[in-house]
Amino acid sequence: MKRVLLTLAAVCPLFGGEYAVLQNGFRIHADRHEIIEDKIRLHIGSGSMDLPATHVASFEIEEYAPPPPPSVPASDPPIEAAKIVSPPTPEELVATAAVNHGLRPEFVRSVAAVESAFRPTAISPKGAIGLMQLMPGTASDLGVDPHDPAQNADAGAKYLRQLLLRYKDSHDPVRLALAAYNAGPGTVDRYKNIPPYRETQQYVEKVLRKYLAELAR
Repeated sequence: MKRVLLTLAAVCPLFGGEYAVLQNGFRIHADRHEIIEDKIRLHIGSGSMDLPATHVASFEIEEYAPPPPPSVPASDPPIEAAKIVSPPTPEELVATAAVNHGLRPEFVRSVAAVESAFRPTAISPKGAIGLMQLMPGTASDLGVDPHDPAQNADAGAKYLRQLLLRYKDSHDPVRLALAAYNAGPGTVDRYKNIPPYRETQQYVEKVLRKYLAELAR
């Protein structure tokens, strides 16, 4: 099967967009950007703008703001009916955690689906715990109980955001963040790329394919 190459410029932004900060101090809002030799192409709506790379000082991420929920006409509940609140599903926990940390729910759901198929009790052979498959050390660093589904989902989304920000100025930030989630940021930093591990390489592409499928739904 032909390998599909996806860079950050080829997928829907995981955050809300970005600002290109020019050397003269001006800021240009764009949906995303890509580097083409000595130029930077800003994608703005249905068009694009090419700038010399030397004119751009940096990029700033714009937070993703979820759309407001649709309004529902108020109605009086039946007096005789007791209100029963069902606990959130694992998918809902993951979506809520994504929004809380400024990430797209489709992206974090894709990671959870590949990691554990949304199973809160999943334990990997390497000891990763729960639906976001947190390693005990990572859970300890984040100060959460990985066996609690809500804490696990929230910590997983928080960790993904940290990794996306860590590699945001790299040549392929989404892939490197996913590789670091799977193999650890130390391994990614050592190779300065996706590690040459078949498991990690397949993991990254599987999550991205799942993410694109989520966006297409």
